[in-house]
Amino acid sequence: MKVMVVHNRYRAAAPSGENRVVDQESEALGRAGHEVLRFERSSDEVAQWSLASKASIPARVIWNPEAHRGLLAALRGTRPDVVHVHNTFPLLSAAVLYACRDAAVPVVATIHNRRLVCASGDFFRDGALCRACAHGLPIPALIHGCYRDSRLATAPVAVAAYAHRRAWRSLVSAYLFVSASLRDQLAELHLPPGRVFLRHPLVPHHAGAHAPRRPAVLYAGRLDEAKGVRLLMAGWDRYRAMPSAAPDLRLVIAGSGPLEGLLRGWASDRPCVEVLGQVSKSRCAGLMAGARAVILPSICEESFGLVAVEAMAAGTPPVAAAHGALAEVITPGADGVLFAPGDPASLAAAIADIAAYPARYEGYGERARATYERRFDPCRSLTELIGIYQFAIAHPVAARRLSWGHDAIAAADPVRPGAAGTAG
Repeated sequence: MKVMVVHNRYRAAAPSGENRVVDQESEALGRAGHEVLRFERSSDEVAQWSLASKASIPARVIWNPEAHRGLLAALRGTRPDVVHVHNTFPLLSAAVLYACRDAAVPVVATIHNRRLVCASGDFFRDGALCRACAHGLPIPALIHGCYRDSRLATAPVAVAAYAHRRAWRSLVSAYLFVSASLRDQLAELHLPPGRVFLRHPLVPHHAGAHAPRRPAVLYAGRLDEAKGVRLLMAGWDRYRAMPSAAPDLRLVIAGSGPLEGLLRGWASDRPCVEVLGQVSKSRCAGLMAGARAVILPSICEESFGLVAVEAMAAGTPPVAAAHGALAEVITPGADGVLFAPGDPASLAAAIADIAAYPARYEGYGERARATYERRFDPCRSLTELIGIYQFAIAHPVAARRLSWGHDAIAAADPVRPGAAGTAG
């Protein structure tokens, strides 16, 4: 099979689970003998642009003619069997869907986040969950400036999501939701149900990641508000204030982001906290394998919880906020622990449990590895992906030709054959 992967890469300075998923699935397809072509843009490119080019970004977010022309030429030149679309924001835009339509190549789209209805992409505003735009016009996003705290920056994001909503419903042959939680939260998109699949991202097991356990808990991820960095600090301080706090338990933090300076300042007078900054994939896997548990304190509702499954692959139990996809990935008391979202006292109690009962968490880790092999096996994940590609090829959408500004697309909603399968 010949697959064209379309993806706007996130900035290297902001570690992205979506980038990892795209790379890991593309590599797995290649190892299985499929030909993988890639049509990508990177948000890092913007730093090298002229001022005039940077000024054009808002228009490109809504419609990028270069992306349309470039992808259409690539499709006509290579004739792939299917196009797999991941992230299109901000440099590709929904123009790539129209290019696939014009080249008559079926599209499979992985829905990684909530960008199709939420300007910030995560249902998170002002430190709290927010779904104000999930059920209609994105007026609240414009009022609050949800993207980068700027009404000006938010406007093209909101316009693009609303203007192309019908195209997202009608020009895609198969939708892959990374979790049932995300699928249910985006029910108001009214995607054709016969084309919707639930499939968790492919998470490989990194051979050689085994390391001796040490009395440490690990946080690995972006250092920002939505990921719960402030909650992590507050929960750790509450734990350390407990009379029963273990003096040898350490908090290891790997990642980068806007709160890194704040975090380093906080850690500077806490010898039990180690802030590593951004680390390599192999080193992160080793840190996971050597930790007693991996902490996921997310304030936002995670779309999937890639770090939780990576921890399971390393045989380390995840300890996570009990909402979003994390609550469907983790079975508390079996392969991990869930604590009350946004509650530093609940997080502190979980850390105290980790410190007091290392043998218990060793058992959780063994069952976490078994969960990974049962629910997230990469070979089965790849087979499911190929089955969905085959479904899209066999059942391409039939759409009337239209310009992007018109709401006039009609698409079939076929009965999905059981052979395509779902994950979960």
